[in-house]
Amino acid sequence: MEEKSKFQATIADKTILITGGTTGIGRATAHLLAGLGAKVFITGRHQEQLDETIRDAKAQHPDAMLSGITSDLSSGHGIEEVFTALESEFGDIDVLINNAGLAAESAAEGDYGKWGYILDTNLLAYIACANAAIKRMKAKKNGHIVNVGSMSAEIREPGSSVYVATKSGIQGFTAALRKELNPDEIKVTLIEPGAVNTDMQPGTSIERQEKVDAMEMLDAADIAESILFCLTRSKGCDVVSMQVRPLKQLI
Repeated sequence: MEEKSKFQATIADKTILITGGTTGIGRATAHLLAGLGAKVFITGRHQEQLDETIRDAKAQHPDAMLSGITSDLSSGHGIEEVFTALESEFGDIDVLINNAGLAAESAAEGDYGKWGYILDTNLLAYIACANAAIKRMKAKKNGHIVNVGSMSAEIREPGSSVYVATKSGIQGFTAALRKELNPDEIKVTLIEPGAVNTDMQPGTSIERQEKVDAMEMLDAADIAESILFCLTRSKGCDVVSMQVRPLKQLI
């Protein structure tokens, strides 16, 4: 309880934007942070999932400050809409959690248009959302950007070269961005999960849960708690990168 109170005191009233906040890691993170008193704004591609995420959070925490809109982050216009709606609802941003992403396979499959949409969503949107957040954070010399990447950037499994390209890009982008923003006292963190029980993983929900039970896959809440840890360090402490793997995922 004491540890929860410390987290709550640090995170309460922070204005947090989570992209890809309606499913998986983003949804779990939104529920956790809103439950601790943060003002959480989420975005996703489907209204039904957005409504369900907000409804479920408020069923557990009636006073939760959780809102959001649907958007397509593959376009500059979509990103502008998100930041305008965020400011209208909650005001200045304190934390950006870049999490939206799409599954992708090998460069031997697909076509130019499909690859472009994947790159725009998985990588360019991270850069564009970071840019929009930085403009707002620099003025107050305070803020935190968390980029959710993937252990795929390290493993580089065959059959996933397009996805690996985007996650490797996030890895390099985050490392350079931290050096750029250090003088402005804006923290930058990279979270790289291993296998997580989300819709991006193959198999049915029952099969994925069996892997969680066998410690071969993480629950989305594990990554949400990792993000919370990074966000609640002291002003002078920046968790630069964190790799989180299932105990029995030998990678």
